[in-house]
Amino acid sequence: MFNLLFLFISLFLFSGCIGDLKSVKPNEKVFDNEDKYIMFALRAEELKEYKTSAKLFNTLYEKSNKKEYLYRSLQSDLVLKEDEKIISKVDNILDGDFDDYKLVRFKIVALIQLKKLELAKLEALKLISLSNQVDDYLLLSEIYVKQNKFDTAIKYLESAYAKEYNEKILDKLSVILYLNLDRKKDAIAHLETHIMVHGCSDIICNRLIGFYSNENDIDGLLSIYLKVYKINKSDKIARKIIQIYNYKKEPIKLMNFLEESKSDDEVLLQIYISLNNYKKAFPLAKILYKKSGKISYLGQSAVFKYESFLNKNDENMLLGVIATLENVVKQSDEPLYLNYLGYLLIEHDLDIEKGINYVDEALVKNPTSVYYLDSKAWGYYKLGKCKKAYKIMKDILKKYDVDEPEVLFHTKKIKECIKLN
Repeated sequence: MFNLLFLFISLFLFSGCIGDLKSVKPNEKVFDNEDKYIMFALRAEELKEYKTSAKLFNTLYEKSNKKEYLYRSLQSDLVLKEDEKIISKVDNILDGDFDDYKLVRFKIVALIQLKKLELAKLEALKLISLSNQVDDYLLLSEIYVKQNKFDTAIKYLESAYAKEYNEKILDKLSVILYLNLDRKKDAIAHLETHIMVHGCSDIICNRLIGFYSNENDIDGLLSIYLKVYKINKSDKIARKIIQIYNYKKEPIKLMNFLEESKSDDEVLLQIYISLNNYKKAFPLAKILYKKSGKISYLGQSAVFKYESFLNKNDENMLLGVIATLENVVKQSDEPLYLNYLGYLLIEHDLDIEKGINYVDEALVKNPTSVYYLDSKAWGYYKLGKCKKAYKIMKDILKKYDVDEPEVLFHTKKIKECIKLN
């Protein structure tokens, strides 16, 4: 890897003269190689070579008198924990004045890192009296927290929050209440009140999510996730909401959320199926088929369309469903659709023998299925072969504990047929 410091020295030695610095603007180029210095300084910072970046930015400051370079140099020094150096440098530049709040903040952080908390506190209190800025209240509260003076930290944060309802202050305030003072209800109440008045934002809602998760407050979590989803319609948040509704066993509310958000049509289809809402299920299955090309969705759309009709003998519906299922079984050997197509042909006396053939194909895939065996027996019944039909039903009832109404109805009709003959 090339030596950044060597390049810095080379640039320094061969750089041209520096012009008048007193009237320099932040975006005005002062010396010829300024851009190259910046490039190498930023590269050093990126590579976490903070010693080099600090020197490069400091040289940029000295050659241009631009404060932006000074701040970047001090940032690198903070990472290196060159705290005494930072304090000395800031004191020399300010010379007792407080006219550059950024430099004062660097000094305060350096004092905190040196654990000179009383000195840091004095500087922070003076800074707050002059700047009245949010970051300075946060900095002061951090000092009190390190001194375990949590109540005092809260006092300053509450005063600052009351002035402008700043989210950073409230977030810090709630963390101290929750973690340091064990006033968990107060912490949550502060956040909830803010949301009621000012709405849900990332910083506040995410903090509440953390608290609710820790408290295992499912209802609280759901309410916040729903608020967050309105702001940020992310798939991740939608999945959290779906999980909670499933956990709470609230399919209707989940259905309403999915219909409104359109966040997961596959889950919505499963909800429709579980609620026997076939009227909504069959068009949604068709939409999913068009989106994905999966033949199973086309098969489901046909099945649900049939189930959604009160009049199962509607000719147009029947012909459409059968045509769709015939298309499906040409592309898929899924026994579910083979049996369903066969049963429709049998039940509606459209082509009983062809229907039995489809059922036989399904039985090859799943020979023990009660439903497929029932379909075949019903086909034999329709052909008047009641003994064959009864033999199948007798085996079913002997082997399996069957309570399906349709299977029991078929058994009854087949027994009646045996008696009549």
